[in-house]
Amino acid sequence: MSRKFGRLLFLFLMLFAVRAVAQTSSKSASPGQSKPSDPATTKTDTIETRIENYLRNTYAWGPDYQLKVGPNKPSPLPALLEVPFTVSMEDKSQTATVYVDKTGKFIIRGELSDMSVDPLADIRSKLSPGDSPSIGPENAKVTLIEFADFECPSCRQLDLILREFMPRHPEVRLVYKNFPLTEIHPWAMTAAIAAQCTYQQDPAKFWKIHDAIFDAQDSINPTNVWDKMIDLANEVGLNIDPYKACLADPATAKIIVESVELGHALNVTGTPTSFVNARKVVGPDEVQIQQYVDFEASK
Repeated sequence: MSRKFGRLLFLFLMLFAVRAVAQTSSKSASPGQSKPSDPATTKTDTIETRIENYLRNTYAWGPDYQLKVGPNKPSPLPALLEVPFTVSMEDKSQTATVYVDKTGKFIIRGELSDMSVDPLADIRSKLSPGDSPSIGPENAKVTLIEFADFECPSCRQLDLILREFMPRHPEVRLVYKNFPLTEIHPWAMTAAIAAQCTYQQDPAKFWKIHDAIFDAQDSINPTNVWDKMIDLANEVGLNIDPYKACLADPATAKIIVESVELGHALNVTGTPTSFVNARKVVGPDEVQIQQYVDFEASK
């Protein structure tokens, strides 16, 4: 069911064209009976109900899908109304926005952007390296901030890319932010805490344990993760007693939670997600990262 939900939602999210809203009614009009001049204003045929009927019919969202539409509100464009909706099935849900004309005849799926303002300003206002592990000059022209999960295979792939990428780009500063996906990765939080404790004890050794965790990813599981983190701490030369105390300290976990909350504020929903001078890159996409780095470095 979850795979089906994802596939159908993906199809909806690819809709960026203007399309007519199909009118549906539980009762057929009798011959000669005129329809209301503005059905969107009637109790049984509001803009919200027409949108719901249209979406359900277009994307085959049957009774298994819960769909909450509206309420509508004015949009930045006077001719359009902005209508939020949420589609849910089982434990999965997604919220999106559509725009409709005030007659309820046309629907637009997309984003309205004000070209008079910096499109990255909001991200820049929230995103900063802070006190997070980093390599590269603090005054670097380009800052690459990565949100990652130590149990995530795609994050390991990006790590391998960056190990070769960073030495070739002295103009880039790499900053690591923990974003463990605890709902699907049972030992990711423990690994994040271990990496944070390493950073707090000896910042220079963070990247050693960072790489070591990714290298050992296939051999780590929820049963052995604590022992593995102790073994890796010994390998990188940490003082074990304060390291163990840090692992058990609730304050350490709080730091990880704050990093996750920052990711949520930036609409990070999966890992790895990186920001190159606030330009978002999802996944281990070396080509996209290179493009953004080249662009920002040339400015």
